Amino acid sequence: MSIPRPVSGSADPAERGSEQKPAVRSGVRTGSGAGGRVAAGKDAGKESGKEVRPRAVPARGKGRSVEPRSDAGTEPESGARTDAKPGSAAESPRAATALPAAVTAAFPSGASGGAEEGELPQGRFLDRERSWLAFNERVLELAEDPDIPLLERAKFLAIFASNLDEFFMVRVAGLKRRIATGVAQRSASGLQPREVLDQIWRRSRELMARHAATFQQEVLPDLAAEGIELVRWPDLAETEQARLHTLFRQQIFPVLTPLAVDPAHPFPYISGLSLNLAVVVRNPVSGHKHFARVKVPQSLSRFLEASPQRYVPLEDVMGAHLEELFPGMEVLAHHAFRVTRNEDLEVEEDDTENILKALEKELMRRRFGPPVRLEVEESIDPYILDLLVRELNITEAEVFPLPGPLDLTGLFGIADLDRPELKYPKFVAGTARGLTDVESATLPDIFGAMRERDVLLHHPYDSFSTSVQAFLEQAAADPHVLAIKQTLYRTSGDSPIVDALIDAAESGKQVLVLVEIKARFDEQANIKWARKLEESGCHVVYGLVGLKTHCKLSLVVRQEGDTLRRYSHVGTGNYHPKTARLYEDLGLLTADPQVGADLSDLFNRLSGYSRRESYRRLLTAPRGLRDGLVARINGEIAHHRAGRPAFVRIKVNSIVDEVVIDALYRASQAGVPVDVWVRGICAIRPGVPGLSENVRVRSILGRFLEHSRVFVFGNGGDPEVWIGSADMMHRNLDRRIEALVRVTDPAHRAELNGLLELGVSDETDSWHLGGDGTWTRHAQDAEGRPLRHVQDLLIDSRRRNRGSAAAR
Repeated sequence: MSIPRPVSGSADPAERGSEQKPAVRSGVRTGSGAGGRVAAGKDAGKESGKEVRPRAVPARGKGRSVEPRSDAGTEPESGARTDAKPGSAAESPRAATALPAAVTAAFPSGASGGAEEGELPQGRFLDRERSWLAFNERVLELAEDPDIPLLERAKFLAIFASNLDEFFMVRVAGLKRRIATGVAQRSASGLQPREVLDQIWRRSRELMARHAATFQQEVLPDLAAEGIELVRWPDLAETEQARLHTLFRQQIFPVLTPLAVDPAHPFPYISGLSLNLAVVVRNPVSGHKHFARVKVPQSLSRFLEASPQRYVPLEDVMGAHLEELFPGMEVLAHHAFRVTRNEDLEVEEDDTENILKALEKELMRRRFGPPVRLEVEESIDPYILDLLVRELNITEAEVFPLPGPLDLTGLFGIADLDRPELKYPKFVAGTARGLTDVESATLPDIFGAMRERDVLLHHPYDSFSTSVQAFLEQAAADPHVLAIKQTLYRTSGDSPIVDALIDAAESGKQVLVLVEIKARFDEQANIKWARKLEESGCHVVYGLVGLKTHCKLSLVVRQEGDTLRRYSHVGTGNYHPKTARLYEDLGLLTADPQVGADLSDLFNRLSGYSRRESYRRLLTAPRGLRDGLVARINGEIAHHRAGRPAFVRIKVNSIVDEVVIDALYRASQAGVPVDVWVRGICAIRPGVPGLSENVRVRSILGRFLEHSRVFVFGNGGDPEVWIGSADMMHRNLDRRIEALVRVTDPAHRAELNGLLELGVSDETDSWHLGGDGTWTRHAQDAEGRPLRHVQDLLIDSRRRNRGSAAAR
């Protein structure tokens, strides 16, 4: 596949951009592309057959590595965003970011020196927690973008809310726990834990208010204009209310359980993320007031259809019928509220004999984690609010008053309405080009294609079902296949991957499945799959004690004549057919003996007692991957000093690891161009004079979730390319089994290098990170024409290729 070039001002209907927005809610303005770039490196050269890498050049003053610190921390607000001028030609140097005085004070002139001079300055890391909130702000900006289809904007509102729920359940809850136990440390950004928590609350409050305003003032009226009305109970017509009266009595009332609070009835347990009604009733005989709680059932739709295309929140319908729940009592008031609890898991694997049973017990405890956030309607009665705060034992800082309705994750249901004209144009993935070249009467002959060449997959543009899924299904049905080894981190509820593995085991093949039962919020599903696989005869293991197995690997051993051939798949994403249609990921199908031998060794390590840490075409964590990447970054310094092409290009979900970031800073100081394409968290300060003026950081969000991890090194003109499962996070590099595979095919290396060039180009729609930690969206060129989105360009490219193939 050739990477398409962006064309500014195209009239393509799929084109997306953002009009100029004043700095109203966020202080964000849409501007033109920023900065120039340094020309670096040639296109992929010929593969030499063996790895060619210069000796790593250690930097002086780097005798000790920067130890990862506590992940807690957040960056204070600093500086307004400014729009950069359009860049000049490719040979122009990268522009350094102009920073506020509060930031530049941390970088005195000459403090950082050259690539081999002294220690790097303090204050060089952006904060993890604040960076995550900035990521979710970018999601919110998509919901605010009028050029995005309306139901997609509703979905982005739901995604923002869901993301923030998980952030409080895990990150905020973990920080509170560490503070309470006295183990929290100053973050890498220099903030104390209590400062971090205070800033999280303040910034979250601002974003939640902006989120609610976007729904109330923009998306809600726009939906109504398109005939999709989300209304409250008083807005319903009598006929609609009558219909909902019947629905309440038949389907809602039977599942409701009102819980009173009095000396005989203690305050009820409020489950995490449940929506509830706080009700005040009065006994007409005694005149006494009483409090009761009614849980909004999660088994019912969040928004009920009152009439075609008119929807009302479920809690409104319940609120209109409280007299039926409290007959003989006077209902004085009712208000919605929602509690978020600590739902992170802590399993002491070293002290338990059976991880599966220990995890099941911990899943039961998860329901009873301490509260970390209380969302209430703005109109809530002070008496009820005081009662909730007291009974839930939370602070005022953890209370978030919002306009109703609460819990906008319910907008996922609205976004799924059958209104295709209000969604992104439909895209159906096709079979990867490397597989369609092999003639077959039905599905592609996966093994035949892999014997011919390596096959690079790019999902969702390449079909998962006709590539990875077909690979495992054909392996399960092939009588010449002797063994299948597979990692499963997340998969779907009706997974054809699991079905194929079960079929293989039942047909007598040796099947080893490494199920990561500690995959956050998928623990229960993975326990179920583990038991189902064991019952079918698969050998199921749960990885290494103390480490999550996050690598995405599949190995098939096949008898071919007198020899055994190993077929491998190494990917960046999960073996999950449903998310493969929504997540952007890469994968490599290969029959290369070196990769097969590497996977055999790695699976033996995961299922047995092997301590092997060096491989042929793999880099693995927790030992080897960080050092391997840092050595290659340092190698680019040597190439640059020798006058050879040198650059570093990285695409990841998140990057916070201090050792890797420091290596990138030193490469920048030496003059090596560094491009980082990151979806989520980023602790790098790009464009800081004397430290990172050669570093650019871009972020791309869109209809697909950017999930692949790619690492490209100029390597003196013969680019070295790696793909795999690892983000540049402490957890990935220190507490997980991760794997990167080296891509050797020259065409594949050129394709991936071109993909990263496209992602960081000033001619494509993206967010640019400034050295002060602010992100600015660049969706228009200097003339105000919308920039093309990378995902739209890739979709168009696939459609053109498919049309060309059909014409032949």
